[in-house]
Amino acid sequence: MILPLLQPHEGPIGGEQYLASTVETVTWGYLPDEGIPSVAQMRSGETLTIDTVSHEGIQEDQGRDPRTYFGGFGVAAGDVLRDAADIAAEYPVRDAILDGPHVVTGPVTVAGAKPGDILKIEFLELLPRARYGIISSRHGYGALAGELPPLPYPDFMPDPSDPAKAGNVSLFCQTSDGLTGSLRSEGGRELRFPLAPFLGLVGVTPSGETPLNSVPPGPFGGNLDIKDLVAGTSLYLPVQVDGAGFFAGDPHYAQGHGEVSLTALEAPLRATLRVTVLPGSESRKLLGPLDRPFGETATHWLAVGLHRDLNEAMRAAVREALRLLADMYQVPTDVGYAYLSAAADFVISQVVDDVKGVHCLIRKSDFNAWV
Repeated sequence: MILPLLQPHEGPIGGEQYLASTVETVTWGYLPDEGIPSVAQMRSGETLTIDTVSHEGIQEDQGRDPRTYFGGFGVAAGDVLRDAADIAAEYPVRDAILDGPHVVTGPVTVAGAKPGDILKIEFLELLPRARYGIISSRHGYGALAGELPPLPYPDFMPDPSDPAKAGNVSLFCQTSDGLTGSLRSEGGRELRFPLAPFLGLVGVTPSGETPLNSVPPGPFGGNLDIKDLVAGTSLYLPVQVDGAGFFAGDPHYAQGHGEVSLTALEAPLRATLRVTVLPGSESRKLLGPLDRPFGETATHWLAVGLHRDLNEAMRAAVREALRLLADMYQVPTDVGYAYLSAAADFVISQVVDDVKGVHCLIRKSDFNAWV
């Protein structure tokens, strides 16, 4: 099977509404703020298909010309997404040092949403739009910042605004069949791994009229990079502003827990989502007083901890897991603490987004017999 190229407005579109990524519908490097105009409106429970755009291949340190950049890896100009090329060419000048990297599509107004409510986002379908992606590392970032990638020469100082001095090390990855990624190395060796597409960045507009950098996640969601939120799962977010101001971006084809080198396999996705407003009284009966992102798969609940200190992110995840066990299943704290230690999995979501993430996977089936 050869993966089809999904140009804007072409191919299968599963949602009741469709939202393309254009210069008019995206922010680049910053999240939508409370004063930004909505780019679309939808009803609660409606489905929406968004063509998300990856930031890799269009950034300043890659030349801001995806046709030339990907052409260097043998990609034909016609196999480069038009929306990525248009955004790279037409978006206003950015500060490559201060701005975040992500192309963020939104905000979308969801009718009836207001602070105190919860927005439930169901990931119905996540289709790869291209047959390739990029895994990058940049000097000063990643789990081994200052150690990897190696400096090209002593005292090298990266300059993200100058491609020749950017300190960007990117590996091209083929994904022709939509099922596996392929990294090639010296001597023709090939390293293959399975794909599991997900959106790294999903959120609701934070309150306030100062745009937030796209990198750190927060109570509003944002750049969570939780690889478990694949098609068939859900994310719950506490609404911050009237209309919610839903947004999405940072598409991935695959990621390991931790995302240690800086990026995952970054590549564009066509995401079909169902977005539903859960009124405050209804959501509190289900989830308790939720004040942060919360995930759900067919088999697990996901309790999330966020903090700039990884140890504090872990503690936050433990406290949130205990709260959820108490509010959802009336589990006493001493029993819940013992249960989490014996049966739940705490994993590092990512360590590269300034605010680090830990999430706890709690098996739903463990509570089938709980009375």
